[in-house]
Amino acid sequence: MKLVRFLFAVLIPPVGVLLTYGFGPTLLINVALTVLGYVPGIIHAVWAIAKHDERLGEIR
Repeated sequence: MKLVRFLFAVLIPPVGVLLTYGFGPTLLINVALTVLGYVPGIIHAVWAIAKHDERLGEIR
């Protein structure tokens, strides 16, 4: 599932964030960044997904 989220983060950034966080402020930030520029949306999506996975690793 992690690979799918990162793949979506590169192809359609808001979908990758949606699969990771659901509807919320992170998704809205990513949609805004993607509208302003595709590359900032990708960077934010990859960063957000990586941080989420990192935090899950600390909890477990």
